[in-house]
Amino acid sequence: MGRRREAIDHVHTGAQYHQRFMSSPRDLAVRERFQRMALGLLATGDDILDFGAGTGIDAKAYAAHGHRTFVYEPAEPMREYLHIHCRDELAGGSVIELGSSLGCKVRAVTANFAVFNHFADHTALFAQLSGVLGEGGFVLANMLNPYYLGDARYGWWRRNLPKLLRHGRYTFDTASGVHRFAPGVVARAAAPYFRLERLAPRGPGMLVKLYMFLLFRRV
Repeated sequence: MGRRREAIDHVHTGAQYHQRFMSSPRDLAVRERFQRMALGLLATGDDILDFGAGTGIDAKAYAAHGHRTFVYEPAEPMREYLHIHCRDELAGGSVIELGSSLGCKVRAVTANFAVFNHFADHTALFAQLSGVLGEGGFVLANMLNPYYLGDARYGWWRRNLPKLLRHGRYTFDTASGVHRFAPGVVARAAAPYFRLERLAPRGPGMLVKLYMFLLFRRV
């Protein structure tokens, strides 16, 4: 089950969620790798949409590197703390909060810590994201890795393994509705607007990493 959704389900305030993430060395290391990859793909002054921005941890970092960052976050407790964490950036216009529609044009869309795992089907999502990205823009998503052997100790993982091998996906049956996908399933949903350009980790690394980074390029 994704840590992001666990936190939203069981931690009642954005402040507690924020502290939980900022105090976890493993999550901080994953976040640093994700931010480094995103920033390395951007040119000076490129704008970003942080999709599922949480409490604004990534958005604040992107803004600090000179990238105007639009944030979309549907969960009210997360938005409330985002207003605190990114107070100065919101006031200065380097972070811009979006409402229910994605009314922006950007070079990149980032979705960190399993945001995409809360969608049962990504087809409509990628169609929507294609409207905010021009040709050559990219979507970088951090998703839960369905092949991670660290989860093999759980009965739900073993029960769902045949579904994963047969269909490339399964749903973890909880109130949070977390879905796990093989990379190829997400890539097919992204077409014809995007192609999967990069996947990390690959090969044996897929067995030992909880998260996988998928880079999709707008075509």
